[in-house]
Amino acid sequence: MPDAVVFWVPALIAVAAAVMVFRFDSMPRATYALLTALLCVGVEVLLLGLDYLGVVIVLMMTIEMALMAVFMVMFMANPAGLTPMSMLHNRRGAAVLCTAVFAALAAGTLLAPWPSRRGAPPGDPTRELGRSLMGPHMLTMMVLGLALFATIVASVVLATRRGRYDRFGDDLAARRADDPVRGGLTR
Repeated sequence: MPDAVVFWVPALIAVAAAVMVFRFDSMPRATYALLTALLCVGVEVLLLGLDYLGVVIVLMMTIEMALMAVFMVMFMANPAGLTPMSMLHNRRGAAVLCTAVFAALAAGTLLAPWPSRRGAPPGDPTRELGRSLMGPHMLTMMVLGLALFATIVASVVLATRRGRYDRFGDDLAARRADDPVRGGLTR
């Protein structure tokens, strides 16, 4: 019983949040509803025992949706949703298409001859997933991931001309920032 509750609560929240994506009038609200749905999907993947994949989903979706909301607020004409908008276009065609796809997927799930399990599950599913995805290139991809992360950190450090220590002093005790442009902005 507790396992069923732990499974169904995030599943129902994911479905409700996904529905709210299309109900909200504001793009940032829709973005955070989508983030909620995807975080619940990440929890479901974690419940399946795929820890690495679940954590990657949670981290990737959190960062992606936060950046998307920031860019929407910066560049959209109506970021706060003060003017009603609709994310639904061609409602009748979309409903027919969604119903057909759902019926095909449900039929495939129920009618497919599922294979029976052979052997035992691997001791470390994360390692086996990595081996099946990357094959002999796993070490290369790990080093490449570290190199990309170092590149991102270095580019942010180099792009920031002035940091908080330049603006507020070595001990961060200055009451006002020493900014070249009024309003706390740097060029």
